[in-house]
Amino acid sequence: MSSPHLPEAAAPPAPLRVDECCPADLEAVAAIYRHAVLHGSASFELSPPDAAEMARRHAAILAGGYPWLVARLEDRVAGFAYAGPYRPRPAYAATVENSVYVAPDLHGRGIGRALLARLIDEAEDRGFRQMIAVIGDSANRASIGLHAALGFSHAGVLRSVGWKHGRWLDSVLMQRELGSGDRQPPG
Repeated sequence: MSSPHLPEAAAPPAPLRVDECCPADLEAVAAIYRHAVLHGSASFELSPPDAAEMARRHAAILAGGYPWLVARLEDRVAGFAYAGPYRPRPAYAATVENSVYVAPDLHGRGIGRALLARLIDEAEDRGFRQMIAVIGDSANRASIGLHAALGFSHAGVLRSVGWKHGRWLDSVLMQRELGSGDRQPPG
């Protein structure tokens, strides 16, 4: 399914691989995220975490049983994606929130799509039932279009909930069923 308002994403570069993120990838992951924090509105963080903090976050995600992936172009980390807890209370245990970031010079090449598609598969394989995207900035058409193309539905907008780069930012909520979704209790 693709959005009628966005051009089709270019096919991912031929040597693109999506793998599990390992500790050796975290310096590159931190660099990609640093750029997103400093120059973008997808993340509402104001100060980018260093590689040590990214390592702590990575360890916590893996310890919780969630997937964390990287996209590689040959030996370069081109992007990363992970799913983590949507909210901390136990009733939300079957629901995950996704995060996807691509190196700024590689946007529009299908890398985010490859990462998110694999992340959906990984989350389904782990028994999660719902995936939530909390997209920073309602003007982030690329992320909204990516999520829509991979089966996410618009669930709402939280207006002016973040202040960054001298302006108020919305959060766009999108949701996608995983596996059997809400048709049966979680396993």
